[in-house]
Amino acid sequence: MPEDRPHNHPKPTGGPPPVRPSLPRPTGPRHPPYRGPGRAPNVVTESRWRSRCGPPVAHTADGPLWTCDACGRDWPCPALRATPTDFARRATLIPEFSRITRRAIRDLRGRPGGPDPVAIVRRFLWFLPLTDEEARAVALRLR
Repeated sequence: MPEDRPHNHPKPTGGPPPVRPSLPRPTGPRHPPYRGPGRAPNVVTESRWRSRCGPPVAHTADGPLWTCDACGRDWPCPALRATPTDFARRATLIPEFSRITRRAIRDLRGRPGGPDPVAIVRRFLWFLPLTDEEARAVALRLR
């Protein structure tokens, strides 16, 4: 019924809908960030993340030696182990570190004076409270 339609809308026609002119979209923030007194600029100084002798280096490693790229110690190094690992963090670490542990066992177990697979599992899965029997079972599974 004509009375049911709102009065401020045009009556529908059979043609295409009218084309509205498009306005340019803003590319930046609408307001500049607050930089009032006592507020530090939102810039991280290079000295916080850059090493003194070159580009930034993260605490990462890769085989076959498995030493830290930043500090040169056995990886995972104490700096990486110091990161807090709550239950949710452990759940995200387990798949990745299991894959890494498998590669580390292949790289490190045959070296003269190298660690045995149980020690490798305990080293790379430091965030899990594993007994020797559990670590041995994981090492056998990951070989």
